[in-house]
Amino acid sequence: MAWIALVIVAFVLFLAFVVRAIVLSRRIGQQTGREAMVGEVAVARTPLDPGGTVFTHGELWQAVLDQGRAEPGEEVLVTKVEGLKLRVTKKKEGGKG
Repeated sequence: MAWIALVIVAFVLFLAFVVRAIVLSRRIGQQTGREAMVGEVAVARTPLDPGGTVFTHGELWQAVLDQGRAEPGEEVLVTKVEGLKLRVTKKKEGGKG
């Protein structure tokens, strides 16, 4: 009988741990879609002058550079998502933006 009590206590502790993890993950709030793209770094695949193609999140996107020109391989920062196009700006040297 003692082993049954031990199994029940272990199960209750495990269940409490799982419920706590679920509650904490719901509080954090996941960012997906547009919210997750803004602020991310993308790499130019074609010249951006101002339009071209960038690679981010494992996907190729059409992008429009706000100012200047970016060469293939250059990193840019996503500033806005407009439908299926990204608005990007040149990434400053030595920082995330």
